[in-house]
Amino acid sequence: MIISRTPLRISLGGGGTDLPSYYRNNGHGFLIAAAITRHVYIAVNDNFDREFLLKYSSVEKTTDISSIQHPLLRECLRSFNLKGAIEISSMADIPAGTGLGSSGSFTVGVLKALAHHQHRSLTNEQIAAEACTIEIERLGEGVGKQDQYIAATGGISGFTFRDNESVEIERLDISRTVRQRLEEDLLLFYTGVRRSAGEVLRSESDSTGAVARMRSNLNDTREIGYATRDMLCQGDIDAFGRLLTQQWQLKFARQRSELHEEIDDIITAGIRHGAVGGKLVGAGGGGFILFFADQKVRLREEMTHRNLMEVPFGIDYEGSSIIVAN
Repeated sequence: MIISRTPLRISLGGGGTDLPSYYRNNGHGFLIAAAITRHVYIAVNDNFDREFLLKYSSVEKTTDISSIQHPLLRECLRSFNLKGAIEISSMADIPAGTGLGSSGSFTVGVLKALAHHQHRSLTNEQIAAEACTIEIERLGEGVGKQDQYIAATGGISGFTFRDNESVEIERLDISRTVRQRLEEDLLLFYTGVRRSAGEVLRSESDSTGAVARMRSNLNDTREIGYATRDMLCQGDIDAFGRLLTQQWQLKFARQRSELHEEIDDIITAGIRHGAVGGKLVGAGGGGFILFFADQKVRLREEMTHRNLMEVPFGIDYEGSSIIVAN
């Protein structure tokens, strides 16, 4: 049995500029993301029944790869040209559709486990690239590339997404003190709302290519990505926290909705009660709110009052890895 462990992620600055519709039409996208210690686990084992046995929120049994209903599993299996006699099971610390990049982590984790099972030597960057090909090119999902790359490589990194489809990874030179403060003072609260990132981003992706206002908004968001990198590397952690709010304001401007009115009210209340800044994590359809807070007790009390559950986390510096190989 092979088991892979792949981290989920939080976007820290520049989120949205990893969409192909943006970086292909604007030279490049840039963002900062961090892998967190909440994971997707994929187990791969030989199946003596000579068929595909797939266990996720449903169970599938088939001898025909084309009949597999789970699109990510089907395309991952096709990538390795597998003919059956394999069992795949998945578990996750956080449910899908909550804005932490679960589909990207799932795809990376499946490819990581299958590569090990098939004795294929692939780097994590190669796995990230293949995961992007599966989700964006083959399945036509309206998602970006950050989820796959940060899940595969881990840590806190800057990513440049070129219009020629290449991705440049920059490990940030952050002091130990800043890393500790990020782990201590970044707090995640669950809103209770779950939506597919592909559904949210598909509409944004369509608008990005057609509306100059949307392009200008994402240009400003890309600049926040660069400013986030600079503030973290310079150790100006409070300025970093304020940038979270600026990024949320840009997201709010391009995705106004009744739900986002509620999210904005929560973020505003959080800043009044001890947070330096805050933003919605992910595509924007609910999920988690990320705060940077120097008065965590007050913030937690306010979020508890609003019935938002905190999910503790740290930074995962390993990326997708094999934790069991029997």
